[in-house]
Amino acid sequence: MIHPLSHPYATRWKAPVVDRVDTAIFVRRYFTRCMDCTFCHDSCCQYGADIDGTNVARLDAVADDLERYTGVARDRRFTGEWNEDVEFPGGRQTRTRVADGACVFRSRTARGCAIHSFATSRGVDYHELKPLVCVLFPVTFDYGLLHCSNEIEDKSLQCYGEGPTIYEGVRGEIEWYFGAELVTELDGVLRAIGRDGG
Repeated sequence: MIHPLSHPYATRWKAPVVDRVDTAIFVRRYFTRCMDCTFCHDSCCQYGADIDGTNVARLDAVADDLERYTGVARDRRFTGEWNEDVEFPGGRQTRTRVADGACVFRSRTARGCAIHSFATSRGVDYHELKPLVCVLFPVTFDYGLLHCSNEIEDKSLQCYGEGPTIYEGVRGEIEWYFGAELVTELDGVLRAIGRDGG
């Protein structure tokens, strides 16, 4: 069910903006403790990720250190194909490259995202460097709608179905990007659909 929000909510970077929520995020479930997972082998990273131009610029600012840390040469990080897209900060986006069946930034020596571990190893908030679509996953956004990612809709996400709800899993990330007011409203929507039986 699509539920309209009381007003549009923009991220701290002015985009994306959401004005509706698909209430499936309050019902569908997944294994939220990603780094405790022993069965998926980071399969959600197999396609690479959309990344906005301003995020690319932030990674470019630490390019030398990032290259030493990840082993990914700066000319191998992104596809180089840009799309104008007002839903992304800065109004455009590209994608991370895929190599050997996974995003180039998926750790080849441990688990998870090398951008995430690079940021935390340097005391930097991972939200500043990691693509926002990766941080919000398995929630995403399109044309003002906050909703489940395709991998939830088609049940192809290996950790689909077990654990807390998708909203519970990413509530803090939604708050970081969109602010406490949106989370307060989403909490209210959750209470309302709970009363109505979802």
